[in-house]
Amino acid sequence: MTTPRGFRDKSDQGLLTLVGELPELVRNLVVAEIDAAKKWAAFAGKNAGIGAGWVVGALFVLFWSIPALGAFVIAGLSSWWPVWLSALVVFGAMLVITVVLAYLGFLRFRRIGKGNPVTSIAEDVRAVREVADEF
Repeated sequence: MTTPRGFRDKSDQGLLTLVGELPELVRNLVVAEIDAAKKWAAFAGKNAGIGAGWVVGALFVLFWSIPALGAFVIAGLSSWWPVWLSALVVFGAMLVITVVLAYLGFLRFRRIGKGNPVTSIAEDVRAVREVADEF
C-alpha cells in the first residue's frame, strides 16, 4: 500500500525487515547528501568565480584611476609651483604612503609566526619527553 505522496506504508512489516532495509536507507541518505554537497559546491564556485571577476574589474579601474588622480593633483599644485616641483612632491608623497603601507603589511606578516601551532606542538612534545625522562 502506498500513501498519497508515494511512500510505502511500512506499518505491516516486521522489525527484522525494517532493520534489514536500514543499510540501504543509510546508503541512499549518504548519496543524497553527497549530491547536495556537489550541487552546493558548484553553485558556490560559480558565484565565487563571477564575484572574483567583478572584483578584478573594479581593481583594474582603480589601478588606472590612481594615475589620473596623481595628474589631477600635479595639475592643481602646478598653479602655485612649477610643474616639475609639483610632480616631485606628489611622487614623494606616494613613496611615503607606499613605505608606510609596506611596513604595516610587514608587521602583520610578523604576527603569523607568533601563534604558530607547530611550535606549540613541539613545545608540548618536549615537555612530555622531559616528564617521561624523569620517570
